[in-house]
Amino acid sequence: MEIREQRSRAFSVIVQLGNPVFIISAIVLPNAALAVAMALGSLMLLNYVHIMTGALWTGIDLFMGIAVGPVLGAMEPRQRAEVFKRLIPKITFLMPMLSSVTIISGVLLAQRLGTLSLDNLWIMAALIITAILIIQGFGVLLPNEIRIFKQLISPTPDVDRIVKLGMQNARLAGIQGLFQLAIIFVMANLRF
Repeated sequence: MEIREQRSRAFSVIVQLGNPVFIISAIVLPNAALAVAMALGSLMLLNYVHIMTGALWTGIDLFMGIAVGPVLGAMEPRQRAEVFKRLIPKITFLMPMLSSVTIISGVLLAQRLGTLSLDNLWIMAALIITAILIIQGFGVLLPNEIRIFKQLISPTPDVDRIVKLGMQNARLAGIQGLFQLAIIFVMANLRF
């Protein structure tokens, strides 16, 4: 019986992802745009994909850290848990897609432009910042989102754990946003 209830809870959380607009815009579109840019060999399209996914990734992280984090901090724990219940399933899919496409398109772009050289100080700075973003995103943020998701589908969700992990992720998203602003500075200096 407990397994059936857990599956039912998981299904109800996953159904939130069923919105076709979300699926297309968050999962299909960034990957399809990258695939088209690669297939066509279009430097301009690859640049566009890199800039758009990077801007979305940076904007969402900054919004989470600057706007959502403080708002959540002022809410009661149960209210925060309700927000995370709706937010986490979407963020768990959206952010890895945007970050992966941004990084892959950026590396491909640097290769195509002939600037991917470890002798270049700006490239080294970009690679170091990218490594930090990858470690934070895939090493801390994503595992926390999975932990929250597991709590959401458990028969007895631990609201305090959901809130603690969610607030940690909101703060870390703001820090990621700052690193992303740093990499934008690096990219601007690299390009000109």
